[in-house]
Amino acid sequence: MPLNRKCKPKRPSLTQELREKKAVFTIYFILRCFVLVTMVLQFWNGNFENVFLCILTLILLLLPTFVERKIRIELPDTLEIIIMLFIFAAEILGEIQAYYITFPHWDMMLHTINGFLCAAIGFSLVDILNRNERFSFSLSPLFMALVAFCFSMTIGVLWEFFEFFMDQVLLLDMQKDTVVTTISSVLLDPAKANHPQIIKHIENVILVLSDRTHRSLGIGGYLDLGLIDTMNDLFVNFIGAVIFSFFGYFYVKSRGQGKFARRFIPRVLRDSDSNP
Repeated sequence: MPLNRKCKPKRPSLTQELREKKAVFTIYFILRCFVLVTMVLQFWNGNFENVFLCILTLILLLLPTFVERKIRIELPDTLEIIIMLFIFAAEILGEIQAYYITFPHWDMMLHTINGFLCAAIGFSLVDILNRNERFSFSLSPLFMALVAFCFSMTIGVLWEFFEFFMDQVLLLDMQKDTVVTTISSVLLDPAKANHPQIIKHIENVILVLSDRTHRSLGIGGYLDLGLIDTMNDLFVNFIGAVIFSFFGYFYVKSRGQGKFARRFIPRVLRDSDSNP
């Protein structure tokens, strides 16, 4: 006789779960179409590195839904949409369409959003622990906002470490250079007395290569190698982290009634929230 076994319901696929969120699925579908068209064009033109970036983007677009399934949390639609737009803006528009070069503040805008999103993620991690019945502590709103801010800044610093490493090892120039017309350096002090020497109105830089050939850069100034870009990235990351930490503080203060912060803070799914 056949055994009566209770059939376990089959879990829906990633795409099926996306379809349940109409706004999220619409944005995902539009972005996916753009990425596929871009991938075909890049393959046709022989830009296989960009083809890899397109494949990576398609995978990353599914990452929020994949995380939801694996650790059983529910991402707010607003947060999920912003994450997908951020991925598309960074990989497709920024790298392939060269928006980082075409639009001078494109990178700063993305780092500001990154600071905001990372603060939201850091805040939600602490908020989940704070609401978990297995833990006996209750963190103050100020402490939770501070942890979210520190988490965001840590991610920002680690990313700058990654960019520096890739520039030093693979010479990718991820830390974009800046043209400046004034520099100050103690290395130029002829007396070696640690006094900064200021040079103003720099119009050109001439390189003397190892074979004694000369090359004029013709860039209209001195080339700062990534330092200004790094500090700008960290500063705008700081701004994004402060903005969310501010709203997160009042979210906890109002015991979860803040409408703005609630759009960016995931919640843990309980067994009662599962589909039968």
